[in-house]
Amino acid sequence: MSKTEKPWAGRFQEQTDKQVEAFTSSIHFDKRLYRFDIEGSKAHARMLARQSIISKEEEKSILQGLEGIKADLERGNFVFQQDDEDIHMAIEKALIARIGEQGGKLHTARSRNDQIALDMRLYLREEISLILEALQELKDTFVALADKEKDVILPGYTHLQRAQPVLLAHYLLAYWEMLDRDAARLRGCYGRVNVLPLGAAALAGTGLPIDREYTAKLLKFPLVSQNSMDTVADRDYIVEFIACAAMTMMHLSRFAEDLILWSTEEFNFVEIDDAFTTGSSIMPQKKNPDVAELLRGKTARVYGDLMSLLTLMKGLPMTYNRDLQEDKEPLFDTVDTLKSCLSILTAMLTHLTFNEKKMRKEAAGGFSTATDLAEYLVKKGIPFRSAHGVVGRIVAYCLKKRKTLSSLSIAEYRLFHDKFSEDIYAYLTVENSVAVRKSTGATAGRAVQKRLKDIKSMGR
Repeated sequence: MSKTEKPWAGRFQEQTDKQVEAFTSSIHFDKRLYRFDIEGSKAHARMLARQSIISKEEEKSILQGLEGIKADLERGNFVFQQDDEDIHMAIEKALIARIGEQGGKLHTARSRNDQIALDMRLYLREEISLILEALQELKDTFVALADKEKDVILPGYTHLQRAQPVLLAHYLLAYWEMLDRDAARLRGCYGRVNVLPLGAAALAGTGLPIDREYTAKLLKFPLVSQNSMDTVADRDYIVEFIACAAMTMMHLSRFAEDLILWSTEEFNFVEIDDAFTTGSSIMPQKKNPDVAELLRGKTARVYGDLMSLLTLMKGLPMTYNRDLQEDKEPLFDTVDTLKSCLSILTAMLTHLTFNEKKMRKEAAGGFSTATDLAEYLVKKGIPFRSAHGVVGRIVAYCLKKRKTLSSLSIAEYRLFHDKFSEDIYAYLTVENSVAVRKSTGATAGRAVQKRLKDIKSMGR
């Protein structure tokens, strides 16, 4: 094969139009797969030699040639050409130029269809492992912050209205739980990524005596794909990964939204370090939570990647279609975006200062202990629905009289029910409201400390 000749040139009478070459080329983005393409090619060469499909001498020459190409790529000495079309052809052409026509034997018993499936699985397998490490670091940071702020009380919200007092540590550990589920989903996805596709060839397998199980062993795949048509058509593992990433980004975005709200003058619950904020080009007083805003914004980007790939796949007939070339950029973008967001949030978490006094003050407002008042009556034998109605009327009375629950006299309480006595005031503190919620998973200090202990005992 000449330097400019296509691997499929035998069938064609004319050279490919330069505009077509530019339109169909993927080398500008799939060149990042070079390590995985070379790793897969080396394993394939070893298998071919083991099966006596190529000679040992040819195996040695191919392996040395691939190592040389890898070294050139890593040193930045490898020059990509547009007519290379993709990373597979760039490396194959370079191999033939380096060791001669025997380099063309490397493509025996494989197609670019199963070759790209292999590269993508090798790439994603590595990236998922790195992302899982980054997720663990972020989880650990949430745990450390919860441990540090374990006594801080803030108002919990539903419908963005003050609801009940909770511990800040309890709030922070809620995100640990979300991220833990994200990690579990990614581990499940990893198992479905970790399947060898090589050997499916174009779509029907090969008539040559290959040993797929041996290739799988070399590449540390525990499983071998079982249907060659599905193997080259399958991008489920990429869709699943991006879906997992989208859920993780959703969780990061929700935390970012809270930080954005909490850092406003209206809330004033948290101060984000100057190093993780920016200013205004016109308003000198501004301190903007741009990092948090970009975390929120980049979530939409990953959602777009997911929809792009789902849309790409929905109408494809069996088996491989060139449309699948468009799967890589959404995947690469998702990987890059998720990793950068996990990293920046982990760093930013250690640069937050919580306004404990303001949180405590707001936790006591908005009749946040009204549920405690109802539960007080329940403990006196009143049905909860009846107690709920009594407390609702008390709140309405307070609003009318411009009073708080703690400022009402016993006489006023007894206007609504005769079960009220002097011990009611102990129920109305935010400290008590938090402390009495001792059930598993609740916000009491004892329950939160138990969860922290359990989480730490899990290790990594």
